[in-house]
Amino acid sequence: MIKNAIVRRPGHSLVNGITSAPELGKPDYGLAIKQHDAYIEALKSCGVGVTVLKADERFPDSCFVEDVAVCTRKFAVITNPGASSRKGEEIEIIEVIKKYYNDIEYIKKPGTLEGGDVMMVKDHFYIGLSKRTNREGAEQLIKVLGKYGMSGSIVEMLEMLHLKSGLAYLEDNVLLITGEYINNLEFKKFNKIMIDEEETYSANCIRVNDYVLVPAGYPKTKEKIEAVGFKVIVVDTSEYRKVNGGLSCLSLRF
Repeated sequence: MIKNAIVRRPGHSLVNGITSAPELGKPDYGLAIKQHDAYIEALKSCGVGVTVLKADERFPDSCFVEDVAVCTRKFAVITNPGASSRKGEEIEIIEVIKKYYNDIEYIKKPGTLEGGDVMMVKDHFYIGLSKRTNREGAEQLIKVLGKYGMSGSIVEMLEMLHLKSGLAYLEDNVLLITGEYINNLEFKKFNKIMIDEEETYSANCIRVNDYVLVPAGYPKTKEKIEAVGFKVIVVDTSEYRKVNGGLSCLSLRF
């Protein structure tokens, strides 16, 4: 049961966020705010209490708050972002996390870790090695998980920005999956919903209690999720896609 979510409002500097898809253009800030409002309302409609942090103009990508912490049922981890322009975001989240957790751990350099590379499946955590998360950071997280009776495993990546760019665990052993992960033996035990190549972006969905939040504009993915029996809430994230963001990136949920 997810009871809490933390979000951070996008600043005007969002238009300068990191992107690997410049052809999509710069985000429309006014529309991004409206979409963020709708995202918050969607979380609330799932029965979640939402803490809304003010925008931090110093960090264009800071609305992607998922990357700066990993929240488990026992403890939280403050990460060390791998993108140089995001260094410092993790410091800003510490006091917020302290309101919810007594036990807080830290990823220390030379380790880097971003929450978008961490997928929680009950008490096991899959950690993707990406341009943002290195092996040292992943191994630090696995060591900390063991301290609390949990486990982790490393997933080698070649193509995706973050692990959860192509994966989403929907609970009940159901996994959205696309691209390079489809034939990865690490995920053979799951009941898989295959995401079509033209809808790859929509693999980044989130299960929030009785609902699955799905990005707008991906009808095949929505239909496949509903066919399994999930209730769906569609949320438009078009402006966040322009700076490599998705549904999971925009909140910490615990």
